Amino acid sequence: MRNWFWIVVLMAISSCDISRVYETNLDLPNQQWVTGDVESFEFEIADVDQSYNVLVNVTNAQHYPFHNLYYQYELIGPDDGLVKKELVNINLFDPKTGEPFGEGLGDLFDHRQLILQDFEFPESGKYIMNLEHYMRRDTLPLIKSIGLRVEQYSVEK
Repeated sequence: MRNWFWIVVLMAISSCDISRVYETNLDLPNQQWVTGDVESFEFEIADVDQSYNVLVNVTNAQHYPFHNLYYQYELIGPDDGLVKKELVNINLFDPKTGEPFGEGLGDLFDHRQLILQDFEFPESGKYIMNLEHYMRRDTLPLIKSIGLRVEQYSVEK
């Protein structure tokens, strides 16, 4: 019983992440990302003197039928104006060997892609990040979740 106490304490200490400002992952219905389904994340930036990293989280199953995923992000500012928009590609598997990238558990693999590094938000307030897939297939099977992480930028990273 005593060992369980120390395991819980160690897990609690190791899970502290002081650089994280925001992180949410959304499970997709039926592990499918359908064209036109925009995944939206709303977060608040209080300190505009700080710079930030913005990362996208993707969890896919091992039998996802492509080696990569194209998606577009759109960052909307507090005044509802477009701050930044870009089409991005993430490799989920090695295109030659088929070996999965990311961290795996069973047949699921987690990926974290840096899309904005050392980014300075123009003003404080609520921001919205919209993510939409841009693959040639209407329905992408075996994409379990999509997420967003905003963290304080650190030179050490």
